[in-house]
Amino acid sequence: MTRYLSLAIILAIISVSCQPSVETNTPSDQTISDKVDSLMSLMTLTEKIGQTNMYNGTWEFTGPIPADNGSQEKAEQIKNGMVGAMINVLSAKATREAQKMAVENSRLGIPLLFGYDVIHGYKTMLPVPLAQAASWNEAAARQGAEIAAREAASAGQHWTFSPMIDVSRDGRWGRIMESAGEDPYLSSVMARAWVQGYQGKSLADPATIAACAKHFAAYGFAEAGRDYNTVDISDQTLFNVVFPPFKAAADAGVATFMNAFNEINGVPATGSTFLQRDILKGAWDFQGFMVSDWGSIGEMVTHGFARDNKHAAELAMNAGSDMDMESRAFERELEALITEGKVDVVALDDAVRRILKLKYELGLFEDPYRYCDEEREKNTLLARENLKGAREVAQKTMVLLKNEGNVLPLSKEVKSIAVIGQLAASKDIPLGNWRGQAVSNSAVSLLEGVQSALSTQSKVSFAEGYVLSKGTRDFIHELDIQPGNEDGFPEAIRLAKSSEVVIMALGEDCYQTGEGRSQADIGLKGNQQQLLMEILKVNKNVVVVLMNGRPLAIPEVMDQAPAIIEAWFAGSEAGNAIADVIFGDYNPSGKLPVSFPYHVGQEPLHYDRKNTGRPVTNEFDNGLVFWSHYTDAPTEALLPFGFGLSYSSFEYSNFSITPKEKGATITVEVTNSSNVAGTETVQVYVRDMVATVTQPIRRLVDFQQIQISAGETRKVTFDLSEQDFGFYHKNYQFYAEDGAFDVMVGGNSRDLLSMGVTLSF
Repeated sequence: MTRYLSLAIILAIISVSCQPSVETNTPSDQTISDKVDSLMSLMTLTEKIGQTNMYNGTWEFTGPIPADNGSQEKAEQIKNGMVGAMINVLSAKATREAQKMAVENSRLGIPLLFGYDVIHGYKTMLPVPLAQAASWNEAAARQGAEIAAREAASAGQHWTFSPMIDVSRDGRWGRIMESAGEDPYLSSVMARAWVQGYQGKSLADPATIAACAKHFAAYGFAEAGRDYNTVDISDQTLFNVVFPPFKAAADAGVATFMNAFNEINGVPATGSTFLQRDILKGAWDFQGFMVSDWGSIGEMVTHGFARDNKHAAELAMNAGSDMDMESRAFERELEALITEGKVDVVALDDAVRRILKLKYELGLFEDPYRYCDEEREKNTLLARENLKGAREVAQKTMVLLKNEGNVLPLSKEVKSIAVIGQLAASKDIPLGNWRGQAVSNSAVSLLEGVQSALSTQSKVSFAEGYVLSKGTRDFIHELDIQPGNEDGFPEAIRLAKSSEVVIMALGEDCYQTGEGRSQADIGLKGNQQQLLMEILKVNKNVVVVLMNGRPLAIPEVMDQAPAIIEAWFAGSEAGNAIADVIFGDYNPSGKLPVSFPYHVGQEPLHYDRKNTGRPVTNEFDNGLVFWSHYTDAPTEALLPFGFGLSYSSFEYSNFSITPKEKGATITVEVTNSSNVAGTETVQVYVRDMVATVTQPIRRLVDFQQIQISAGETRKVTFDLSEQDFGFYHKNYQFYAEDGAFDVMVGGNSRDLLSMGVTLSF
C-alpha cells in the first residue's frame, strides 16, 4: 500500500495542470515542457538512461516469461524503469501486460512506448509504398496511412517506423519498394501525406500513431544497389536529392527520425554530428527524437568507426542519437561514459526530454493503457471500412503502361477468359513484403477479382503455366526462385487458344523485394517471358498484369504484349482493384514514380540526370563513338518517370509563362479528346540553363491531378517561386540565380512542351 501511495504522490507532483486547446485537444508545448521538466527533476541518472533504451519483445507477455532467451532479464529491467520503448510487442492485451510491468513496478511509473514496422498496413494491407507513390495522390497516401494507424493503434501500438522516404534511383535495391521512388519532389509530397495520415491532427487522438522518418540519410544510394552497402555521394546530391523529403517530413511535424545503416563522407549516419545535430536538430529545429535503426549503434564497430560498444555509445549520444534500438550500448555504457566525462549529461538530458515529450503528446501519462482496448482492436482490425479504403487506394496506384488497339477496358460481356500465371491465383503475394500482421493468403487474388467482376455467363478458366517460387516464403529467409520448367505450358496454351481473352500475371514474388532483397538482375525470373511469347502465338488478345515492388527490365514484354497494367503489390484488395481497372469500373490514373530500364545495366537510372560535355545526343549518329551512350542498349528509359496512360486521351496546348517577382506563373490547357472522363497528372519541370553548380536537364517542381470530362478543356495554373528555381550549394545554403531557364509541362518526364524564360531573383 505504501508503494502505490508514493507513486500517487510522485505523479501528482509531475502532473502540472494540462488544459487542452480547443482546436486540437493537445496540451500546449509549454505545458508539456513544464511537465517534462518536473518529471526529469525526479529522475536519477540510471532512470534517464533507461528512457534511451529500446528492447525487442522476445515473449508473448500474456503467458510465462521464458527462462532461456534473455526475456527474464528484460522483464526485470522493465520493472526497474530501465526501458523506454519496446518493439514487436503485439496486440492490445500484450501491450497492456507489458505496460503494467513498467507503470506498476518502476519507481516513477513512466510508461513505455510501443513501436512496430507498420509499413503499408497493420492487418489490412494497403499497396506497398512505391505503389502508393504511383498514385501521385496525397489524399490516397494519407488515407492509406490513416487506415494503417487506426488498426495499429487499436492493437496497442503508439509508434510506426514509417514512412521510409529514402530517394532511390536503383531498381536493384530491394528496399525501393518501401520508398516513393526516384524523385525528391514526389517523395516530399508523399512524405508529408504519410506523416499526416499516421499522426492525424493530434497525437492525443488514440486512433493515431507517431510516425518515424527513415533512414536519415542516403540509405537509398547504397552502392551497386546492394542493401546495407556503403554510400558515397556529393554534398550537392545530399542537399538537393536526399534531404528534401526528410525536410518535408520534419515540416509536417513528424514525431521521430531513424538513423540509416550507411555512412556519409566516411562517418556512419548513427555517429554523424553533421546529420543529427547540425542539420536535423540545428538547421531544421526538429523537436522530436532520433532512434537508431536495429543495432546500428553497435554496427559502428563493424564499420571500423568505433573501437567497441562503449566507444559506439559515446559517438552516438554525442552525435545526437537519442534512443538505442537493440545494441544495448546506452543501457550498459552511458553511465560510465558520463562519469568519465566522455558524454556530457546535457546530451543525455536532451535525449530524455525529447522522448518524454512524445509520451506526453500521446497521452500515455494521462492513461498508459489508452491504446490497450481489446474490444476496439476486435472491431477495428480488417473492418469493412478499412478494406473498402484499401481497394480505393489500390485503384489509384494502377498504371496503364500500354493499350494497343484499345484492348482495355474489357467488356463484362466477354464469353471466356483464361487467367494464367502463378501470381494470378496467389492470395499471398499481393500482400507484399513488410506486411505487418497481415494474415497469410488473405488477399483477394487476381483470379478471384476477375471472377467476382463477371456474371456466370462468362467462363473464367485458370492455368498456373509457370512456377516462380517454392518452399519457405517469409521475411527472414532467402527465396527459392525456380528455374525454367515448361510442364505447365501445354495447359496454359490450350486455355489461351480456346478463350476470347487472356489475362496473364507476370512479375515477382513479393519476397523478391524488401530489406535484404537486392538483385543483380531485375528482369522476369524463371520462364515467365517464354510462356507469354507462346501464349501470344495462339491468342493476341492478351492483357499482362505486372505484380512487382521495383522497376522491371521488360523490353520484350512492352514490345509484344498489346495491353499492360502495372499493378504492383496492391494489398488485401488487390484482385478487386485490378479487376476494377481491367473492366473499366475505374479509369487508371497512376503514373510511374520510377524509370523502367531496357536493361539492368542502365541502373541506377533516373530522369533528372545531368548533361556532360559529351551529352546524350543524336549529333554523332553517323557512326562515331565520341558521345555518352551504350553501344549495346538505349540510353534513355524504356518507360520514363511520370509515365502512365488512361482510357482517356489528353492533349496539351496554349502553354505560357509569365515572369513575376522571384518566380513565374505557368498556364497550360489540357483537353480530354476522348469520350471517357478521366484524371490526368499535369507535371511541371524546370532546368537552370547556366548555374554556378551544374543542374539536371529537368527537375520536377510541381504537379496537379485534375479530373477532365470527355471533350472538356481545363486551364491549369502553377505559381512557381524562387524555391522551385533554386538549389542548395555550399554549407547547405540556398541559391536562386538570375538567368535563363527552361520550363517544361506535360504528362510525363519525357513528352513535354518546353519554353524558355529569363528570371531575376
